[in-house]
Amino acid sequence: MRICVILEGCYPYVRGGVSSWIHNYMQAMPQHQFVLWVIGAESKNRGRFKYDLPTNVVEINEIFLDDAMKMEVNKGDLIKFSEIEIEAHRQLITCENPDWNVLFRLYNQKQIGVLAFLMSEAFLNILLDMSHERYQYISFAELFHTQRSMLLPMLYIMKQKIPNADIYHSTSTGYGGLLGAMASAIKKKPLVVTEHGIYTREREEEILRSTWVKPYFKQNWISLFYMLSKCAYFQASSVTSLFNRAMHIQEQIGCPVYKLKVIGNGIHFRSFGLVPDKEDNGFIDIGAIVRFHPIKDLKTMIYSFFELKQRVQNARLHILGDTDDEQYYEECEDLIKQLQIKDVLIVGNTNVVKYLSQLDFTLLTSISEGQPLSVLESLAARRPCVTTDVGCCREILEGTGYDTMGRAGICVPPMDSQAIASAIEFLCKNEDDRKRMGIIGQKRVQNSFLHEDMVKNYSDNYEEVIKKWQESGLNLSVSSHEKDLLRR
Repeated sequence: MRICVILEGCYPYVRGGVSSWIHNYMQAMPQHQFVLWVIGAESKNRGRFKYDLPTNVVEINEIFLDDAMKMEVNKGDLIKFSEIEIEAHRQLITCENPDWNVLFRLYNQKQIGVLAFLMSEAFLNILLDMSHERYQYISFAELFHTQRSMLLPMLYIMKQKIPNADIYHSTSTGYGGLLGAMASAIKKKPLVVTEHGIYTREREEEILRSTWVKPYFKQNWISLFYMLSKCAYFQASSVTSLFNRAMHIQEQIGCPVYKLKVIGNGIHFRSFGLVPDKEDNGFIDIGAIVRFHPIKDLKTMIYSFFELKQRVQNARLHILGDTDDEQYYEECEDLIKQLQIKDVLIVGNTNVVKYLSQLDFTLLTSISEGQPLSVLESLAARRPCVTTDVGCCREILEGTGYDTMGRAGICVPPMDSQAIASAIEFLCKNEDDRKRMGIIGQKRVQNSFLHEDMVKNYSDNYEEVIKKWQESGLNLSVSSHEKDLLRR
């Protein structure tokens, strides 16, 4: 089988998280060929991979969003649009329910220039209508540049050459989901969408906190990502998530229930299960296996450790992970210096399996997560965790359903440095509880989070999707009935 995996903002340019997952995933499926279709922010990263690609990766196609800003106008860009095409664009601009097939034909099959619409009379008229109806007190120039910046990435993505594959697998909605929906609709092949976190909610949180989006345009940006999610959900034959709560959010956003399925993460248990207990060295060593990124909220972690050091003098914090976000990394370093905190070791990328032998327990302070591999790896090595109550963290630490083994760590509210510090203090001062939680965590991972089980579940899902697609003989794109549901 030839599988086109669509990735946005992660593999192979960034380590950890989804990148680690997809790398191990492809290696575990040597019987399949993989085509990578990857979206990055900046073209300066072209070919600068953090991973050696597995041998069964037979093709890689890179798309960089900043290239959309480099396009030039040519005479062929100046064309007139039909009423149907204008209405599709109007719905796209207002983030409602565009006819995606019309847009896919225009930009991908007819290959009209991206600037054809942005320089057209039709675009101007739509913006004038928006200005009168929604933005009467906003300057037209500001509305024009905002809408142009929203449209450029989408139109540019729709022009990309589609790789051939038997099935398309997008690891997010958003721009990656748009690529997958377009490929499925044009190539008439099935699409599978997997969300490790809920992409739409993550973008919504970022936009609400942002300073680069003016308050009166924030809802428009948020609506854009909800629209893209619905596009991917309705074109997809199968939409998977990592845990039940995420699946219910996908349903709330608008995914048809019959497409939804939960496939949890899994890790290579044996290597982590063999990690020895830490030898006593006079310190309580706390590990954070995390890349430097605002969504991981390392600043709250640093404040929490500052609080902890007033209570536990022999505590040390080890931060393991990528430091590629230079601005955020420098901000965190400056904060450590300002607070004059001792015993913070920034290790960078390292062999996590080996390094776990130096740790007593681990810490995760993210404001958004799916089902973090770092927590599963820590538990497999009998290291309990303190995590924020995001994504699937509580279920991993406390169990669900018939799992009555007990707690494998402590779950606390996100961005609450006092609560995090108190939870860390408890594990520092209670060695027996720490060891008991570690044993529980290891058993839970062994029972429910094995890599081979995860791979089998995804492989079975591919087979099921392709079989249903072939049996139906239909392109399972958005039906008129589903469009009615979408409008509601």
